[in-house]
Amino acid sequence: MSTVNILGFAGSLREKSYNRAALRAAQQLLPEDARLEIVDLSPIPPFNEEQEKTPPAAVSDFKRRIRAADAILIATPEYNYSIPGVLKNAIDWASRPYGDSAWSGKPVAILGASVGKLGTARAQYHLRQIFVFLDMHPLNQPEVMIGPAGDAFDAAGELKDEKTRELMRKQLKALVAWTQALTQGRALGLVP
Repeated sequence: MSTVNILGFAGSLREKSYNRAALRAAQQLLPEDARLEIVDLSPIPPFNEEQEKTPPAAVSDFKRRIRAADAILIATPEYNYSIPGVLKNAIDWASRPYGDSAWSGKPVAILGASVGKLGTARAQYHLRQIFVFLDMHPLNQPEVMIGPAGDAFDAAGELKDEKTRELMRKQLKALVAWTQALTQGRALGLVP
Protein backbone atom coordinates (compact mmCIF):
# COMPACT_ATOMS: atom_id res chain seq x y z
CA MET A 1 0.00 0.00 0.00
CA SER A 2 1.71 3.16 -1.16
CA THR A 3 -0.65 5.87 0.14
CA VAL A 4 -3.11 5.35 2.98
CA ASN A 5 -6.35 7.19 2.22
CA ILE A 6 -8.07 8.33 5.41
CA LEU A 7 -11.62 9.63 5.58
CA GLY A 8 -12.15 12.11 8.41
CA PHE A 9 -15.23 13.77 9.81
CA ALA A 10 -16.23 15.74 12.88
CA GLY A 11 -19.25 15.08 15.04
CA SER A 12 -20.00 18.79 15.09
CA LEU A 13 -21.79 20.92 12.56
CA ARG A 14 -20.61 24.22 14.02
CA GLU A 15 -18.50 26.16 11.51
CA LYS A 16 -15.90 27.16 14.12
CA SER A 17 -15.93 23.81 15.88
CA TYR A 18 -12.70 22.84 17.63
CA ASN A 19 -13.14 19.34 16.24
CA ARG A 20 -13.38 20.55 12.68
CA ALA A 21 -10.28 22.65 13.37
CA ALA A 22 -8.52 19.55 14.74
CA LEU A 23 -9.24 17.70 11.48
CA ARG A 24 -7.77 20.58 9.47
CA ALA A 25 -4.69 20.42 11.70
CA ALA A 26 -4.49 16.67 11.09
CA GLN A 27 -4.27 17.34 7.34
CA GLN A 28 -1.09 19.34 8.01
CA LEU A 29 0.39 16.72 10.36
CA LEU A 30 -0.02 13.61 8.22
CA PRO A 31 2.91 11.35 7.40
CA GLU A 32 4.04 11.56 3.76
CA ASP A 33 2.41 8.21 2.94
CA ALA A 34 -1.10 9.35 3.90
CA ARG A 35 -3.89 11.54 2.60
CA LEU A 36 -6.88 12.84 4.61
CA GLU A 37 -10.20 13.71 2.99
CA ILE A 38 -12.59 15.56 5.29
CA VAL A 39 -16.30 15.07 4.75
CA ASP A 40 -19.05 17.28 6.20
CA LEU A 41 -21.90 15.47 7.96
CA SER A 42 -24.39 18.34 7.63
CA PRO A 43 -26.07 17.06 4.42
CA ILE A 44 -26.97 13.73 6.10
CA PRO A 45 -30.63 13.81 7.18
CA PRO A 46 -31.99 12.22 10.37
CA PHE A 47 -32.02 8.43 10.13
CA ASN A 48 -35.30 6.96 8.88
CA GLU A 49 -35.52 3.17 8.77
CA GLU A 50 -38.16 3.40 6.04
CA GLN A 51 -35.47 4.88 3.74
CA GLU A 52 -32.57 2.60 4.60
CA LYS A 53 -32.91 0.43 1.47
CA THR A 54 -33.16 3.49 -0.78
CA PRO A 55 -31.16 6.09 1.18
CA PRO A 56 -30.88 9.78 0.32
CA ALA A 57 -28.03 10.71 -2.03
CA ALA A 58 -25.96 12.25 0.81
CA VAL A 59 -26.05 8.94 2.67
CA SER A 60 -25.13 6.89 -0.41
CA ASP A 61 -22.21 9.24 -1.07
CA PHE A 62 -21.06 8.99 2.56
CA LYS A 63 -21.14 5.17 2.44
CA ARG A 64 -19.24 5.20 -0.86
CA ARG A 65 -16.53 7.40 0.63
CA ILE A 66 -16.23 5.16 3.70
CA ARG A 67 -15.85 2.07 1.52
CA ALA A 68 -13.23 3.77 -0.65
CA ALA A 69 -11.16 4.84 2.36
CA ASP A 70 -8.41 2.71 3.83
CA ALA A 71 -8.99 4.12 7.33
CA ILE A 72 -11.29 6.43 9.28
CA LEU A 73 -10.48 9.40 11.56
CA ILE A 74 -13.28 10.69 13.77
CA ALA A 75 -13.09 13.99 15.67
CA THR A 76 -15.79 14.05 18.31
CA PRO A 77 -17.00 16.60 20.79
CA GLU A 78 -18.56 15.34 24.01
CA TYR A 79 -22.22 16.10 24.71
CA ASN A 80 -23.81 14.93 27.95
CA TYR A 81 -20.97 12.46 28.65
CA SER A 82 -21.39 10.84 25.21
CA ILE A 83 -21.18 11.37 21.46
CA PRO A 84 -23.26 14.01 19.67
CA GLY A 85 -26.46 13.02 17.92
CA VAL A 86 -25.16 14.12 14.51
CA LEU A 87 -22.27 11.64 14.81
CA LYS A 88 -24.48 8.78 15.97
CA ASN A 89 -26.89 9.54 13.14
CA ALA A 90 -24.13 9.32 10.50
CA ILE A 91 -22.80 6.10 12.04
CA ASP A 92 -26.28 4.56 12.00
CA TRP A 93 -26.96 5.51 8.38
CA ALA A 94 -23.67 4.01 7.19
CA SER A 95 -24.34 0.76 9.08
CA ARG A 96 -27.75 0.14 7.53
CA PRO A 97 -29.54 -1.82 6.27
CA TYR A 98 -28.40 -4.70 8.42
CA GLY A 99 -25.80 -6.70 6.49
CA ASP A 100 -24.71 -3.70 4.38
CA SER A 101 -22.49 -1.80 6.81
CA ALA A 102 -19.78 0.36 5.27
CA TRP A 103 -17.82 0.24 8.55
CA SER A 104 -16.95 -3.44 8.74
CA GLY A 105 -13.23 -4.12 8.98
CA LYS A 106 -12.18 -0.45 8.84
CA PRO A 107 -9.24 0.75 10.94
CA VAL A 108 -10.26 3.85 12.90
CA ALA A 109 -8.67 6.47 15.14
CA ILE A 110 -10.46 8.94 17.38
CA LEU A 111 -9.52 12.38 18.54
CA GLY A 112 -11.61 14.97 20.25
CA ALA A 113 -11.55 18.53 21.51
CA SER A 114 -13.62 19.98 24.30
CA VAL A 115 -13.60 23.05 26.51
CA GLY A 116 -13.59 20.64 29.48
CA LYS A 117 -10.46 19.23 31.09
CA LEU A 118 -11.22 15.62 30.09
CA GLY A 119 -11.16 16.49 26.39
CA THR A 120 -13.89 14.07 25.21
CA ALA A 121 -12.66 10.98 27.10
CA ARG A 122 -16.17 9.65 27.79
CA ALA A 123 -17.37 10.26 24.23
CA GLN A 124 -14.34 8.46 22.86
CA TYR A 125 -14.98 5.43 25.07
CA HIS A 126 -18.61 5.33 23.93
CA LEU A 127 -17.41 5.33 20.33
CA ARG A 128 -15.15 2.37 21.11
CA GLN A 129 -18.21 0.46 22.36
CA ILE A 130 -20.00 1.19 19.10
CA PHE A 131 -16.97 -0.01 17.10
CA VAL A 132 -17.36 -3.49 18.60
CA PHE A 133 -20.75 -3.96 16.95
CA LEU A 134 -19.59 -2.27 13.74
CA ASP A 135 -16.61 -4.69 13.53
CA MET A 136 -14.13 -1.83 13.22
CA HIS A 137 -10.48 -1.96 14.30
CA PRO A 138 -9.80 1.00 16.61
CA LEU A 139 -6.29 2.28 17.18
CA ASN A 140 -5.72 2.07 20.92
CA GLN A 141 -2.74 4.38 21.40
CA PRO A 142 -1.98 7.20 21.37
CA GLU A 143 -5.22 8.75 22.53
CA VAL A 144 -5.77 12.39 21.57
CA MET A 145 -8.07 14.25 23.97
CA ILE A 146 -7.71 18.00 23.55
CA GLY A 147 -8.92 19.97 26.53
CA PRO A 148 -9.40 22.70 27.41
CA ALA A 149 -9.62 23.38 23.68
CA GLY A 150 -9.80 27.15 24.10
CA ASP A 151 -6.16 27.07 25.19
CA ALA A 152 -5.02 24.71 22.41
CA PHE A 153 -6.41 26.69 19.43
CA ASP A 154 -5.94 30.33 18.51
CA ALA A 155 -8.70 32.75 17.48
CA ALA A 156 -8.37 31.68 13.81
CA GLY A 157 -8.91 28.01 14.71
CA GLU A 158 -5.27 27.00 14.26
CA LEU A 159 -3.91 24.36 16.62
CA LYS A 160 -1.17 26.23 18.46
CA ASP A 161 -0.37 23.76 21.24
CA GLU A 162 2.85 22.01 20.16
CA LYS A 163 2.42 19.05 22.56
CA THR A 164 -0.98 18.35 21.04
CA ARG A 165 0.40 18.72 17.52
CA GLU A 166 3.13 16.18 18.31
CA LEU A 167 0.62 13.77 19.86
CA MET A 168 -1.56 14.07 16.75
CA ARG A 169 1.47 13.40 14.52
CA LYS A 170 2.13 10.22 16.52
CA GLN A 171 -1.50 9.14 16.30
CA LEU A 172 -1.65 9.68 12.54
CA LYS A 173 1.62 7.81 12.04
CA ALA A 174 0.27 4.96 14.20
CA LEU A 175 -3.01 4.91 12.23
CA VAL A 176 -1.09 4.58 8.96
CA ALA A 177 1.05 1.74 10.39
CA TRP A 178 -2.07 0.05 11.86
CA THR A 179 -3.85 0.27 8.51
CA GLN A 180 -0.86 -1.15 6.67
CA ALA A 181 -0.52 -4.00 9.19
CA LEU A 182 -4.21 -4.90 8.87
CA THR A 183 -3.99 -4.77 5.08
CA GLN A 184 -0.95 -7.06 5.11
CA GLY A 185 -2.68 -9.38 7.59
CA ARG A 186 -5.70 -9.62 5.30
CA ALA A 187 -3.44 -10.39 2.31
CA LEU A 188 -1.88 -13.23 4.30
CA GLY A 189 -5.28 -14.52 5.46
CA LEU A 190 -4.53 -13.65 9.11
CA VAL A 191 -7.19 -10.92 9.46
CA PRO A 192 -10.78 -11.38 8.28
